[in-house]
Amino acid sequence: EVQLVESGGGSVQAGGSLKLACTASRSTTISKCMAWFRQAPGGEREAVAVLDMDGSTNYADSVKGRFTISKDNTKNTLTLQMNALKPGDTAMYHCAGVGWGCTLIAGRPSRVDVGYAYWGQGTQVTVSL
Repeated sequence: EVQLVESGGGSVQAGGSLKLACTASRSTTISKCMAWFRQAPGGEREAVAVLDMDGSTNYADSVKGRFTISKDNTKNTLTLQMNALKPGDTAMYHCAGVGWGCTLIAGRPSRVDVGYAYWGQGTQVTVSL
């Protein structure tokens, strides 16, 4: 069974930065389709960033230009660099893995919340004014 463990969450003021990390117990998982999701209290879960096997990415409009998803296959680690954080970014952040390549829509890795077999427990991000 694949395990994903997130770290790096915390509390910051608006405009600050955080870097989340997700370590997988199996090296092959990180090399496949991976994503960061977030869910705020009372809100729906949304994919904020998706990274496919070939390096292609897809970001939610709300985080474009501020968040960067990347991975280090040698360290089995997926990261999410979050800059210029806003109170609206406050949520529990989870990493997730598909186990194979991302589903493509219009040639881009889909952010649809379907097919993610592996999930981490999450790390809380709180952004205050």
